[in-house]
Amino acid sequence: MEGKKDQSEELHPLFPSGDWEGFYKYPYAFMQSGQMAFFLNFKAGLVTGGGSDPVGAFTWKGSYDTEALTCQMTKQYSSHTVSYTGHVDDNGIWGTWQIGSYTKGGFHIWPKKGENEEEEVETLEEVEEKEVEALQTLEIVE
Repeated sequence: MEGKKDQSEELHPLFPSGDWEGFYKYPYAFMQSGQMAFFLNFKAGLVTGGGSDPVGAFTWKGSYDTEALTCQMTKQYSSHTVSYTGHVDDNGIWGTWQIGSYTKGGFHIWPKKGENEEEEVETLEEVEEKEVEALQTLEIVE
C-alpha cells in the first residue's frame, strides 16, 4: 500500500522528496569527481536534507522555485560550507558549486530510482559524455 504524501510536501514532479544521488566536479583535471548519496525534503519552497560524499557527512539547507525551476542550497560539512546554485529539469538539478570566492566547479544530482523502477544501464562512456555536456551547458549559461 502506497503511503499518502504529507499535505505540505512538494507535489511538483521535478522536486521529489526522498533519496538522491549525483556527483560534483572539481575545476582541476587532476582531481576526480566526487559521488554523493543523500536525501532531500522539498516543502513550501524550502529544501533540507543530508548525506555523505568523499569529503564527509553533510547537511543541505536552501530554497527552490517551481516556476523558475531553480534551486539554491548550502552544503554544510563540519569543516566548511559549499554553495550550490542549479537549474532543474527532467534529468535532476545541475549547476555550479562554490567555496568562498575562489573555488568552484560543476554538479549534477538526481532522484535515486526505486527498487521497483526499471533502471537504465549506461556505460561509463555514456555517463562521461553526459557530464561533459552538462558542464559545457553550464559554461554557456554563465
